[in-house]
Formats: sequence, structure tokens, C-alpha cells
Amino acid sequence: MEFAFPWPVSQGEWLAWSSAAVTVLLGLMFFFAPRLSFRALRLQTTEAHPEAVAEGRATMSGFYLGVGLCCILLAQPLLYMALGFSWLFTAFGRLVSILSDRGNTLYNWIFVLVDFVLAALPLGFAFGLLQ
Repeated sequence: MEFAFPWPVSQGEWLAWSSAAVTVLLGLMFFFAPRLSFRALRLQTTEAHPEAVAEGRATMSGFYLGVGLCCILLAQPLLYMALGFSWLFTAFGRLVSILSDRGNTLYNWIFVLVDFVLAALPLGFAFGLLQ
């Protein structure tokens, strides 16, 4: 079996690939600069709890890198669907937080839009809406 890098060929695939690339970049940021990433997300870690930094390097970067790289390296519609639904549930969780945790801030609304865009690109490709 020969492995070849599947370069995107259609505009829809390029859009889905772009969402995967942003996901990988976020994963790399969480892996190599978790404290900076937390600061950008307005989260705070303390010296008393180094496991918080490990959570950024492990859980957050692991899922972002795993799903994003699988989409980029394998270019399968079902993988793009998994990426899109992951971002869609991220947006849903942020909306729930806005409604129930007094999180009605401009920061959260901007990132709800970003999450929806990152979800719509791969889902549009996976469902054939973006060609």
C-alpha cells in the first residue's frame, strides 16, 4: 500500500481542509504553549495545580491534533464529518454556557461564530453542500 498526501482538489474540500488546518494549529498551540493558550482563552492556571497545564497539552491538544491530522492526511468525508460535528458541539457548549452560566459576553459570541464557521466548512463538504 502506497501512502500519498491527498491534496484537496475542489473548493469545498479546500474549505474543509482549512478548518482541519486551523484545528491542527490550535492543537499545536495547546501542545507547545499551553499557558499562552489558556491566557488567550481567558483561563487561569496556578502553580499549585500543574495538572491544569497537562490537561491543555494532553486532552485539548490531543483531540485537536488527532482529528485535524486525520482529516488532512486521510481526506475522508466521514473524518471531515467528525471534525465538523466536534466543532458544532463546541459551539453548542458555548451557547449553553452563554445561556446558563452568565457567559453573555462579546468574547463568547465571537467564538460561537468562529466555532460555527469551523463546523460548517467540513460539514458542508461532508454532506455535499460545498463542491
